[in-house]
Amino acid sequence: MSLKEQAAKGVFWIFAEQFGSQLIGFGINLVLARVLMPSDFGTIALYGVIMAIAQVLINGGLTNSLIRTQNVDDKDMSTVFWFNFGVSLILYAIIYFIAPFVSAFYNIEVLTPLMRTYALILIIDSFAAVQATKVVKEMQFQTAFKIQLPSMLIGGATGIYFATHGYGVWSLIYSSLIQNFVYTVQYWFYSDWRPSFIFDKEKFKYHFSFGIKLTASSLLDTIFNNLYNIIIGKKFSTEDLGYYNRADSLKQLPITNIAGALNRVTFPLFSKLAHDDEALKRYYQNIIQVVIFLIAPLSVMMVVLAEPIIRFLLTEKWLPSVPYFKILSIAGIFYPIHVYNLNILQAKGRSDLFLKIEVIKKIITVVIIIISLRFGMMGLVWGGVVINIISVFINTYYTTRFINYPILSQFADLFPSILRALITGSVIYLIDHYFLINNIDLIRLLVGVSLYLCIYFGTAYLMKTKELSVLFDLIKGSRKKTET
Repeated sequence: MSLKEQAAKGVFWIFAEQFGSQLIGFGINLVLARVLMPSDFGTIALYGVIMAIAQVLINGGLTNSLIRTQNVDDKDMSTVFWFNFGVSLILYAIIYFIAPFVSAFYNIEVLTPLMRTYALILIIDSFAAVQATKVVKEMQFQTAFKIQLPSMLIGGATGIYFATHGYGVWSLIYSSLIQNFVYTVQYWFYSDWRPSFIFDKEKFKYHFSFGIKLTASSLLDTIFNNLYNIIIGKKFSTEDLGYYNRADSLKQLPITNIAGALNRVTFPLFSKLAHDDEALKRYYQNIIQVVIFLIAPLSVMMVVLAEPIIRFLLTEKWLPSVPYFKILSIAGIFYPIHVYNLNILQAKGRSDLFLKIEVIKKIITVVIIIISLRFGMMGLVWGGVVINIISVFINTYYTTRFINYPILSQFADLFPSILRALITGSVIYLIDHYFLINNIDLIRLLVGVSLYLCIYFGTAYLMKTKELSVLFDLIKGSRKKTET
């Protein structure tokens, strides 16, 4: 099977898994958002940074090293497996010990038992990390699809049951534990690989030397991605954090998941093309254009229709999250440009440059946060947009050197989709503001979304855009491979 056919088939199954699971998760979260209070979601988000850091340290970048290594054997996988498991035990013990101090920092006593219970996920996930990596490396995304959906359904049903029976914030904990447990059990069922009692020092040094730089980069990225949660939770309130967290999660459904789904294809694909700069540039160029072609209209549409979206999906009590949702949707358009440019560095094995870029971005992030805090919550959220814009220029610096695709050339390729999305959004805003504003939210959404999609994709079809042609090729390729 050619790389193009592998990519097309991978895209189909990843989108099926990503959006199938996300739609299920989205429906579950809608139910939970209607039952629980914003402060419940804010409480969970408070210690999210601790868990996120722990998960980065468990992985250690070693699983990414397995993906980029051409010839991987049982020694490689077993070594990484036992490293992950050992670190998960150590990190659980650390979290168990520091939980009371985190509770004291936020002055919320319930965080201690919540953290100690939720941290069990670290040990559970360590058992499936290598099996999941093997699936990605071999681009067997159909298997991931079979595993993810049942996990989401069972975990979500658990969360809804406990939420409707008065368990409050604990319902979110139980939902996550059950979901991850089912996920891990299924990977052991579907995978024919089992860890041997082997820990090869040479193999470990090889993967660790690559992974440690990615770990440091991911650690910085994780801390700073969750820095807003820490600052909002400490300086403002758990309710404010709940509004921000729900707005961010709602934005991620269409934006981050389109880019994230393709990212799972692009990294192994770019790794296979790392030796051929021309082919790597061509694939990257096509992928980034298609992703922005899909994400730009969704971002603008969410800004234009933010209020009816929030009120219809989450009810009136979540309306304070509307301004955050609009701003985060603007920032979301830059996400795929960040991710795919950094994937070039990983595919080239330049984790040292990856780390260097992350350090520079974090220094800039701290400066912008300090400045934006003077303007309250809104200033803080707008600061995130500024950070995203600056980061685009930083992330593309080395891409220019490796595959001769500078930032101005990238913007020139992406500008037509962004401009079309903005023009279409302006038209829909005028229609909604002057003709639909007094209708019920469902009518506003049905008319607004339908008109937006018809205008945007209709004009793209009439203009015979390159992005639409590439997208059709991917769809045809994925359909052909799934039929065979």
